[in-house]
Amino acid sequence: MRLADFILGHMEAILSRWEAFAGTLLPAAADMRSRALRDHARQILEAVAKDLSTPQTRDDQIEKSLGQSPKPANAPETAAQTHALLRARSGFDINQLVAEYRALRASVLRLWMDELGPDVHRVDDIIRFNESIDQAIAESIRFFSTQIDLARNLLLGMLGHDMRSPLQTIQITASYLQALNAGEKVSGAAFRLIRSGARMQALLDDMVDFNRTRLGLGMNVAPTSIDLVQLFADELDQLRVVHPDRQVDLDAIGNCTGVWDGRRLQQLLGNLVLNAIKYGAQDAPVRVTVTGSDTEVLLEVRNVGTAIDRSTLDRVFDPLQRGPSHQGRDSDSSLGLGLYIAREITKAHGGEIDARSDETETVFSVHLPRGK
Repeated sequence: MRLADFILGHMEAILSRWEAFAGTLLPAAADMRSRALRDHARQILEAVAKDLSTPQTRDDQIEKSLGQSPKPANAPETAAQTHALLRARSGFDINQLVAEYRALRASVLRLWMDELGPDVHRVDDIIRFNESIDQAIAESIRFFSTQIDLARNLLLGMLGHDMRSPLQTIQITASYLQALNAGEKVSGAAFRLIRSGARMQALLDDMVDFNRTRLGLGMNVAPTSIDLVQLFADELDQLRVVHPDRQVDLDAIGNCTGVWDGRRLQQLLGNLVLNAIKYGAQDAPVRVTVTGSDTEVLLEVRNVGTAIDRSTLDRVFDPLQRGPSHQGRDSDSSLGLGLYIAREITKAHGGEIDARSDETETVFSVHLPRGK
C-alpha cells in the first residue's frame, strides 16, 4: 500500500495520535477540546496525501523541501497556514508548533511501517512525505511569525496610547508640587518626579515610534520652515541641564535654515548627543557641528572615547542594540532604540545617516536635504 492511500485509510488513527500529542503542549492546550486540538490536522494530511499522489518533477520536489511550493489556486490560505494562525491565537509558541509536525511525521511513518513492513516503494514515498511535511512547516512558520509580530505590535501600540494619560497626570502634578514652594524636601521630590517622568516619556515615545516603523507606517513628520541652529541650541540647553557635568559645544557654519520637522530633528540630535555622552570619555567635550551648503545641511556629533569595532559599527543603527559598555549614569534606562529612531527620522526627511569610529574619535553624520 502506498503511503498516500495509507494516510487516507488510517486517518482516524493518525488524528488520534496528533490530538494526544497536542494535548501535552501546555499551558496552551490545557483547556482545549478534541476539535480544537485536532484543528486543521485532517486538511493538512489530506493535502499531503494529494501531494503524494500527484506526479512531480525533481525541481518540484526540491522546491517543496525548501518550503517554496506554489499555493493552490483560489485558496487564500493553505490548511497549514490556517493551523498556524489558530495556534498563535491559542497561545502556542513556535517550538510547540514545530513539535506537532515532528510528532506527526514520526507517527505516520511508524504506523505505516508497522502495517506493511518492507515495501519496494517505501523509500520514494518517505522522501515525498518528508518534502510535503517540510512544506507544511514552512507555511505554518511564516504565518505563525506574522501573526505573532502583528499581535505584539498592536499590543505595543495600545500600551503606548494608554500610558500617555496617566504619565501626563504624574508630570502635571509634579510640576504643581514644585511650584508650591512648600519646602526643600517637597521641591526635591517634585524635581525627581519631573525628571523620572521625562525619562519615562522619552522611553514611551521611543517605543511608540519603534512600533510605527515596525507596522510599516514610517516616522510621522510635519515639516515647517525652521532655523536648525536656534532649534539645536535650545535642545542642547536642555541636555546641559540634565547633564551639568558634561561639556557639549555647538558650532554652526553657513545657512542652516530649511523645511524640516523641528521637533523630530531635536529628537534626532538629542538621541545622538545622549549616545555620545553615554559612551564617550567623561572628561572630553561632545562637539556638535551644523554646516549648511546649497543643497543640504550636515549635522555631525563627535565624541572622544574607545573606538567602535567594525562588527558593532555595522549594526549600530539596528533596533534594540546597546553598546558593550555603559559609562553614563542613565545607561540602564535605555531601550536601545535611540540610534535606530535617529536613522528613521533621517530617512523620513529623505536624508542619510552614517557613523565612523577610530582611536581618535567617533562621529555620527546626518545629511539633511534642504527642504522646499
